[in-house]
Amino acid sequence: MRAWIFQNSKQQKQLGDNAPWIVGWIDPEGRRKSKTIGAESRAKKFARKIEGQLAAGTYEGYSRKTWQDFRQQFDERVIDGMESGTAEAYRNALDHFQRVIAPKRLQTITSETIDGYTAKRLKEKRSPKGEKTVSRATVNKELRHIRRALRTAHRWKWLPVMPEFVFLKEAKKLPPYVTPEDFAKLYDACDHAVHPKLANITATDWWRALLVMAYMTGWRIKQLMYLAWQDVNLQTGVARTQAEDNKGRRDDDAPLHPFVMEHLERIQGFSVDVFPWPNNRRTLWTVFYRIQKAAGVKPPGKARYGFHDLRRAFATMNADRMTADALQRLMQHKSYQTTQRYINMSRQVNQAVEKLFVPDVTTKTGGIA
Repeated sequence: MRAWIFQNSKQQKQLGDNAPWIVGWIDPEGRRKSKTIGAESRAKKFARKIEGQLAAGTYEGYSRKTWQDFRQQFDERVIDGMESGTAEAYRNALDHFQRVIAPKRLQTITSETIDGYTAKRLKEKRSPKGEKTVSRATVNKELRHIRRALRTAHRWKWLPVMPEFVFLKEAKKLPPYVTPEDFAKLYDACDHAVHPKLANITATDWWRALLVMAYMTGWRIKQLMYLAWQDVNLQTGVARTQAEDNKGRRDDDAPLHPFVMEHLERIQGFSVDVFPWPNNRRTLWTVFYRIQKAAGVKPPGKARYGFHDLRRAFATMNADRMTADALQRLMQHKSYQTTQRYINMSRQVNQAVEKLFVPDVTTKTGGIA
């Protein structure tokens, strides 16, 4: 980035050496700029100032960019193209940042601003009448979304300097997954389900098919609920997930285990969808939680299992049974790093079990040989 000084040829003809000196430069948005200064010494000084601002990313032209302008553009260009759940998470994070910090212009957002947001957000209550404050995990999640947004602003040349983000330390806990023992209990408890009420399919068979397929394919709940019979070949045992229904944004064929196929055959009906759900989507989670209560299962550190815990179980139980490439393909991860996190989690679980203390009951009681 550089600025230069020059004199206008027409003014030189009219004024000679008295013609004013002009500073020219290219702004961060690629537009040619110039300013008439006067004396050559003052023009050189101004040119050095502009060069310094361009090099440091503090060019004063950034001052026109407001936070509200950025929010509108980021929502339209970026967030509107995201999955609904991801889009909601970004909007919530940016809404909290806007409420807590109340930024006016983008150039005022610095590393100090981010640290201030973190400190203030940690002190806020989870709910107006609650006593617990916002968790570190929640704040870190919001910081990741805010960082992505500000990186976009910096790439657009709207934010002069990208602020640093310092994330909070969290207790390292293994994420829960549905253990084989708990899955067996959930499977048996499906006979307590009363929804969905379909003409030729029992709620028990419907839920058992859904849980078995989720547990043995690792598919996300959205993919399962959008799966159509036209994308399932019961003869070859292959199911296709459509690009618009998965995060990878690509069509993909997945082989199905015979045990999965056996359960799908039980719920064949006249519906277009494999898992028709005539109720509202919230009821799906409500029924799943009731099944868990009837089964008497509860994950460590959580009130209940979520559908993603079935997907996590698929990865955990199969990480050491197949290659990383095969696991990535079956879980439909775009990035190998995402698959690697599941593999690492599985190894942590296995290593933890291997290191368990075993009480010496074999010699003192004589009851076990």
